[in-house]
Amino acid sequence: MSQLIVIAKITAKSDQVDRVKSALLKLIEPTRQEDGCIQYDLHQDNEQPSVFVFYERWESTALLQKHMRSEHIKTYVAETEGALESFAINQMNKI
Repeated sequence: MSQLIVIAKITAKSDQVDRVKSALLKLIEPTRQEDGCIQYDLHQDNEQPSVFVFYERWESTALLQKHMRSEHIKTYVAETEGALESFAINQMNKI
């Protein structure tokens, strides 16, 4: 099976950008240490700083699902409660 590509788009409320960015940055190192994580890169839009995108590559859907149940994801959810405008995840395969 090919690698699973994930695009996660997070839009912070305009008055919560720093709070959301801080919480997102805390995800990077522990996630990169997880089994199955090949790539986990955070980006911030140059013209709309409230928009963040993670580009991720995972070995499998099962390992991505394990990541989504991790303690650092639970902490992120708690830290950003009420601070997000939107959150979308797209799972893709390279063609």
